[in-house]
Amino acid sequence: MESHPAARRGPKPKPDTRNNLVQAGLRMIHAEGYSASGIQGIVERADVPKGSFYTYFASKEAFGTEVIDAYSARGQAKLREFLCDPDVAPMVRLEAYFDDRIEAFRASNYARGCLMGNFSAEAADHSAPIRDHLARHFKAWSSLFEACISEAQKQGAISDQLPAPLLASFMFNSWEGALLRMRAEKSDVPLIEFKTIIFGTILK
Repeated sequence: MESHPAARRGPKPKPDTRNNLVQAGLRMIHAEGYSASGIQGIVERADVPKGSFYTYFASKEAFGTEVIDAYSARGQAKLREFLCDPDVAPMVRLEAYFDDRIEAFRASNYARGCLMGNFSAEAADHSAPIRDHLARHFKAWSSLFEACISEAQKQGAISDQLPAPLLASFMFNSWEGALLRMRAEKSDVPLIEFKTIIFGTILK
């Protein structure tokens, strides 16, 4: 008689468990912070056993880097949606992107801000892997701003007195700082001030 291996008992592994954990962690860390987000809370939100966490991630630090990667991918998709439309003038694209983000932060009552900025303030000093991922993703985001600014300069829409990489970096750094002030003050004033200076003076 042909023998068959015994059926595996217990629940079948879910193919999306890793992604579910990352997405649950992204939401929790964005809302509560990296230090305040425990593994137990993350697995409960993802509805998976705690042991599953260590099947996919060697440590909370390693998990944090994947959360950063996932957040950055989502953010870059939003940036490309606005900044890479060849049918819209580059400066119009830039302003539309920031208008969209300002409206989103108003709708959320100025909570959470930028997850990468939050990680930078909370964990970058203590974790080289997290710091490396943040630096790489900040550079990728800045490069999308740079391409749009460079296109505007080539079209003569703004001055080319300062190079596009420097302008993009300054703009992005200023935006991240404005988001921190926004969270502290629960107000869109820092974001409006950012737009006024960037589009009224810097990108002229």
